[in-house]
Order: sequence, then structure tokens, then C-alpha cells
Amino acid sequence: MQLDPDTDLSFTRDLPIPPSLVWECWTSSEHIPHFFVPKPHKVLDCDIDLKVGGRFNTTFEVEGNRMENNGVFLEIDPERRLVFTDTYTEGWKPAPDPFMTAILDLAPLDDGGTRYTATARHRSAEKAKAHKEMGFYDGWGIVVDQLVDYAQGLGR
Repeated sequence: MQLDPDTDLSFTRDLPIPPSLVWECWTSSEHIPHFFVPKPHKVLDCDIDLKVGGRFNTTFEVEGNRMENNGVFLEIDPERRLVFTDTYTEGWKPAPDPFMTAILDLAPLDDGGTRYTATARHRSAEKAKAHKEMGFYDGWGIVVDQLVDYAQGLGR
């Protein structure tokens, strides 16, 4: 995938959990609330219909404010790639002010772990800059740490 340095933010980490478990956590409404936003923020609700065009709707609590984030899945390649966006909502209804498209790439490592690459693609350099200034690298890094801690606690 060719990254655009003006509009794409991306990082890669090697995780000590298998791609199957990373995938399970990212694609289940049951698991998302345990890692998806940096603590102390919370996921209050998550509704997933795991199919291309299916909903990926989440409701967060951030500093006491309730935030709705509705989107759809664009690409689903089990245990390899998950792409979702808030550019559209279910039924391909365009969102009035989309923020990003997220791309998660998973690759198995020889030790049983996962090479995890998270990319956020934005419509403009301004949106990418705003996301970077909001703390993309720290925030998404915390999320992946929370994912690992949660997944390891599942005992699978």
C-alpha cells in the first residue's frame, strides 16, 4: 500500500498474540469495549455487522461527553486485513463530515505473534494534521497495548 505522507498516518508493531486473536478482538462487539479507546475514556456501545457495507457503530464517553461514531466496513480479509470508515454509514449513506478510513493489516510472525499495522487515511492534509495533533501515535499505541493486555487475559 502506497502511503501519502500528507494524508496518511501509520505505525507498525509486533504483538505477542496470534492474528486469529487480534482479529477476534477487532471484529466482535463483545471485545471492542475492552480496548478500542484509551482509558479512562470508555466505549459505551458497539454494534458490528461484519460484512462489506455492514455497520461498525460505536458510542464513546470522552471526558464526560457522549460521542457517536457510525461507519461501515469496506474490506474484510479474515485475520489479514480490516478496513472501516466513517465516510459512510450503513446503506452507503454519506456522512456529512467524515474523519478517516482505518486500515488494519495483520501478518503472522514466526513466533506465533502478529505484525500489526494501523493506518488512518484522511480526506485532507488538514484532517491528518489534526488527527496527529490529537495524539494519533500515542492514542493508537495505547489502544494496541490495551488490546494485547485484554487478549492475553482471555487465555486463548
